[in-house]
Amino acid sequence: MQKGKKLLDIVRDKIRFKHYSFSTEKTYVHWIKHYIFFHNKKHPIEMQKREIEEYLTFLATKKRVSPTTQNQAFSAILFLYKEVLGVDVSKWNIQALRAQERKHIPIVLTKDEVKLVLENLNGIYKLIVTLMYGCGLRMKEVLNIRVKDIDFGFNKLYIWDSKSLKDRTVPLPLKLKDELQVQVRKAEEIHEKDLKDGYGSVYMPFSYEKKYPNAKYETKWQYLFPMTKVSKDPRSTTLRRHHIHPKTLGRNIKLAAQKTNLNKRITSHIFRHSYATHLLQAGIDLRSIQELLGHKSVETTMIYTHVVSEMNKAKLLSPLDF
Repeated sequence: MQKGKKLLDIVRDKIRFKHYSFSTEKTYVHWIKHYIFFHNKKHPIEMQKREIEEYLTFLATKKRVSPTTQNQAFSAILFLYKEVLGVDVSKWNIQALRAQERKHIPIVLTKDEVKLVLENLNGIYKLIVTLMYGCGLRMKEVLNIRVKDIDFGFNKLYIWDSKSLKDRTVPLPLKLKDELQVQVRKAEEIHEKDLKDGYGSVYMPFSYEKKYPNAKYETKWQYLFPMTKVSKDPRSTTLRRHHIHPKTLGRNIKLAAQKTNLNKRITSHIFRHSYATHLLQAGIDLRSIQELLGHKSVETTMIYTHVVSEMNKAKLLSPLDF
């Protein structure tokens, strides 16, 4: 640990060094702080297996958090011990009462339903959501696309630093190629204007900014889907142009869904689920879909076999219809 620096500041530095997102940074800092306060501000280096188990059990029994939330807190604590304090907690065999996890079959849209939602979107939001469906992207992944990430020559899209921290490429939908080339030119024009106005820098991963200090002004590093105005970077307070805000995209998806009158809960992630399910229905093998989605384990991808199985059940007749 660095002497003279507060623990949470060291945590932030380590998170940025490892290219984690700002939302992950906020989440990890929140849970680490909560863990420390739960144990009356005792320094984590003085706490071990028992204290971690007590805290995780408290979250499950008293706070009644969801399994996802409890796992977030556990991941934050593991990060603290392994990456910041240099403590190997794997040998502790941590046992705590875990929040009960339910396995949900994801909701998916038919191809016609996807088309209906897309028809009720406009402008750049229609392009973003179409790309999400066409490539099976998470919201974070589509918004983080930079100009350099699209390879028009080989018709592929690069996805860096995804949720699994596993880089991958996906085929570029040929139907979107012309629109995406137009969007690249728009991003270039916006960047040229920003440079003239005294801005023009973009957020760079921590290590890249140190190694290539001028790269943040290069066109290729600019976001493909930039905001309409510059804003203050929450990490550095620098005025710069970030990508479209997730809440703005989510709001546009919600409005489009309302117009369709479909009785399904439509979120940004439903397009990723639909992408995987439609590939499986088309006969694409599970391993290929796993790679396209960037899943660490094929078991995660297998959920879509259950979705298709449920769809096949719907083709069976009820005894009332015999």
